[in-house]
Amino acid sequence: MEGTLPPSLESRRDQIFPALTDREITRLQRFGTSRSVAAGSLVVTAGSTVPGLQVLLTGQALVKPRYDETDAAIQYGPGSLVGELSSLSGAAALVDVIATSDITALLIPAPRLRDLMVEEVELGERIMRALILRRVWLMEIAVGGPIIVGRESNRDVLRLETYLNRNGYPHKRLDPEQDSCALTLIERFAVQTDELPIVLCPNGDLLRNPSESQLARCLGLLRPISTDHVYDVAIVGAGPAGLGAAVYAASEGLKVIVIDCRSFGGQAGASARIENYLGFPTGIRGLALMARAHTQAQKFGAETAIPAEVKGLQQLQPGGGYELQLGDGTRVRSHAVVIASGAEYRQLPLANASEYDGISLHYWASPLEARLCSAQEVVLVGGGNSAGQAAVYLSEHAAKVWMLVRGSALSNSMSEYLCTRVTAQPNIEVLLESEIVELRGAEGQLAGVTWRNRRTNAMTSRAVHHLFLLIGADPNTSWLSQCNVEVDAKGFVHADPFASNGRLPFETSLPGVFAIGDIRADSVKRVAAAVGEGAQVIAALHRYLARVPGHAPAVVAPPALLSSG
Repeated sequence: MEGTLPPSLESRRDQIFPALTDREITRLQRFGTSRSVAAGSLVVTAGSTVPGLQVLLTGQALVKPRYDETDAAIQYGPGSLVGELSSLSGAAALVDVIATSDITALLIPAPRLRDLMVEEVELGERIMRALILRRVWLMEIAVGGPIIVGRESNRDVLRLETYLNRNGYPHKRLDPEQDSCALTLIERFAVQTDELPIVLCPNGDLLRNPSESQLARCLGLLRPISTDHVYDVAIVGAGPAGLGAAVYAASEGLKVIVIDCRSFGGQAGASARIENYLGFPTGIRGLALMARAHTQAQKFGAETAIPAEVKGLQQLQPGGGYELQLGDGTRVRSHAVVIASGAEYRQLPLANASEYDGISLHYWASPLEARLCSAQEVVLVGGGNSAGQAAVYLSEHAAKVWMLVRGSALSNSMSEYLCTRVTAQPNIEVLLESEIVELRGAEGQLAGVTWRNRRTNAMTSRAVHHLFLLIGADPNTSWLSQCNVEVDAKGFVHADPFASNGRLPFETSLPGVFAIGDIRADSVKRVAAAVGEGAQVIAALHRYLARVPGHAPAVVAPPALLSSG
């Protein structure tokens, strides 16, 4: 395997680009069919739907990013795997793969690739690891995927980059004030200043300041949903609870679709680091953990629609299933529904706060935000575990982190280990009983922040350009207001985790509609608890589906299979 890798991945070259033996290829023959490609032709076309995973049998092929002349090119030979995570999901390809000689390859379509993962455990594990690491490779070198042209501080550039980062999708950004290639694109397509940012997709389409949905459709991430198909269960929300339910439902043979208006991972995906989740003693980035869960759900055949916003829920008839209305007019039909839509980030109670949203006001701390505030002073508001993790992460990049906490003690709302870590950082200053009272700036760019000590009324002002809000969240249930699903005074859904009053565990006031995770009243707001509820609700779901007239029961996977995941 020829080609360079970044130093961080060079030691894993054999895992990223495994060479299969003749014996291993023979074991894979039953999952695919042979195809031939002439020299000079495309084996895989960037921007087009991936036909599946391909195993090169004879000849040579070259991985070539469409818009990049870097050392990302990789030479494939016999025994090489041609593909990455798009091969599993059936999404569009990120890069071109060109046959440099006549080749033959074994083509394994996405559905059969998922069968392979289950039936050939050892080989499936090696292939899955290679697909995941190849996506990591492309993201790390910012190759493959779209090119965004616009200034780093532009609100819409940040919006699009955040969407792509949160969904684990590689991309590159070019600044028209610094990059000649960006100016060339602007001139070639006669782009006006007010049309920036523009996005050049791998398929050659140019988008002018697109919405996340428009970008997702251009990239093949959001595909049309068949209105004739009836799913066993539609899961609203792709956070820990929703993905947990998707993994267990799909692994037990149910036809599943997961719908989320933003990205997979929910608030957990935005966490800078999760250290108290079972099985990760050294901790793990929230996005990394949720990306694994998302891939795991796809491995078992769960479909996803992201971003797609659910606007309403309608019962077709008693026992006849449900129909979800999406923001673009699409309708999704299913026998049952699991509500795992989590919560929405709380806002500052200041009239001008929205002016800075998406430019200077942030609700999570990722590498993108860390780059924006490098070597600067920042203010972070919040006293929970998410706030603590974000403060520690930002302290590695910012010159100073002012941490404002409403409570009288950090230990009132934060785990002990994290309190110790926060107070140990020399450039984090914790200010108790404090709150923001004023934001100053212009055109979305924050210039200063003033806060007040609630006990002494003392005011402090600092020249700060970035403010982080991690002050909790409110239930995302506005879309349920016309759906006859009972909620409490705060908007959380009533759904008893135990069978009661004739209802199944986690069942809401509507039969066959369940609620799990942060959206459920009296739930434990922890990642592990949300994942646990996602697993638990599937038993109740099976019991409900068994009552549905004409519904064929799913073939439940044996315990030995499930325990491996």
